[in-house]
Amino acid sequence: MFKVSVYVTPKRGVADPQGAVIERALPALGHHGVTQVRVGRYLTLEVPGDDVAQVREAVDDMCRKLLANPIIEDYWFEVTPAGEGA
Repeated sequence: MFKVSVYVTPKRGVADPQGAVIERALPALGHHGVTQVRVGRYLTLEVPGDDVAQVREAVDDMCRKLLANPIIEDYWFEVTPAGEGA
């Protein structure tokens, strides 16, 4: 069993209205000069398997087909044995 952390963000050049709202609001909270705010998603999965290469291939397939829209989003993920860090 593996624990997988998936990060999905808008590609550069794709409008990110949530990021723009946060970027405009930060100065009012005293945080000046922050730029390029991008809002994305973070997903965690537990994936069965014994071979990390097969799990990586399966997760990449999940990302391309469902978890991210590769046309407008970038994604990356980390795979660790499920017992680590617990």
